[in-house]
Amino acid sequence: MNFADALFQLLPLQALAATLVLTTLIGWRGVPAGGRWAQLGMLLLALGLVLQSPSWPDLGGLAALRRTLGLAVLSAGLSALWAALADWLPPQPGRRVMAVAPLALALGHGLLWADRLAAQVLADLVLAGQLAWLVAAQLRPGRSSVLQGLNSRRWRLLGLSAMLPLLLALLLRAVLNGLGDGPSALTELPLALSAQLALLLALPMLLLAWRGQTEAELARLAQTDGLTGLMDRNAFTRRSVELFSVARRHGESLTLVILEPDQLAALQAEQGEDIVDRALALFASCLQNQMRLGDLVGRTGAERFGVLMMRCQLEGPQALDARMRAALAERAPAELGQALSFSAGWAKLRPGDRGLEDLQRRAETALYEAHQAGRGRLMAEPGLGD
Repeated sequence: MNFADALFQLLPLQALAATLVLTTLIGWRGVPAGGRWAQLGMLLLALGLVLQSPSWPDLGGLAALRRTLGLAVLSAGLSALWAALADWLPPQPGRRVMAVAPLALALGHGLLWADRLAAQVLADLVLAGQLAWLVAAQLRPGRSSVLQGLNSRRWRLLGLSAMLPLLLALLLRAVLNGLGDGPSALTELPLALSAQLALLLALPMLLLAWRGQTEAELARLAQTDGLTGLMDRNAFTRRSVELFSVARRHGESLTLVILEPDQLAALQAEQGEDIVDRALALFASCLQNQMRLGDLVGRTGAERFGVLMMRCQLEGPQALDARMRAALAERAPAELGQALSFSAGWAKLRPGDRGLEDLQRRAETALYEAHQAGRGRLMAEPGLGD
């Protein structure tokens, strides 16, 4: 047994150990999609390496089936790891290609088994193509909100260090086998070493990505209202600073609309607190569906919601109000068993405003005017048409 064969025999054990560590640290229940795909990918890689191990005895005709199945499982493992990256990184093309690759590899390898060298070249090229797709996902520009807690450049470099040597080793073996040279130390040793390196670096890479995704989710939950899923008051206030800066820098309009469902106290007295929670959740859902792209929406009080609208003309608040009333008229009778109305007030950014507090004070004054006028309507701050 030469050194390359010894390394190949260690690969299944190393992959199984990495899978066990990954599953133990991440857990199984409640794991986000990226972590679940990573666990599945490592498990499939381990099983594929077991089936490809040179330690198997000669089983005659079953050897072809074992080798073909092992390669297909390895390919499926790479596809699962790509799915994990697709969940962690900006949107990635190629989902169908990665899904079909294991089936194409199994079919092609089985048909070419009589010419084992050609079958191996095909397998190496398919696996190299999948690795190239994984490398492309790492190199694709764009910042991931899922991995916002990580140093993205170093994390990507770690992934590239795991994938690129293995990709080059597979291409080297495919080229030399395609030239008819057959297996040799020149092809097998680099492949064995690069495979060992890939497994060694893949584990910390996947664990760091899972940790980053978990921390991002915890950060999101920390600034999200539990009942409605919208930003809470503090998060809304912090995010509003960015919009104020952009509006002042570029001289653009900025409008705040404050909305409040009507008569929730009377509704609670009649039917209990549960109906109020359901009404608030429904109102928030409608608000999310009717907001424009780029608007900032949050729950700013117990029964109040705020919408900051960038580049908004005077007709913007009226249009939002109309869409909200239409949405509630459609959904409230079916989901609450009765109609749900609301009052709203809005104000526009002025040159002397110091921040959200000034704008909110005038919007709440307009909301008070809507209450005084009989509720169920939208009012503008003094000096603006309603």
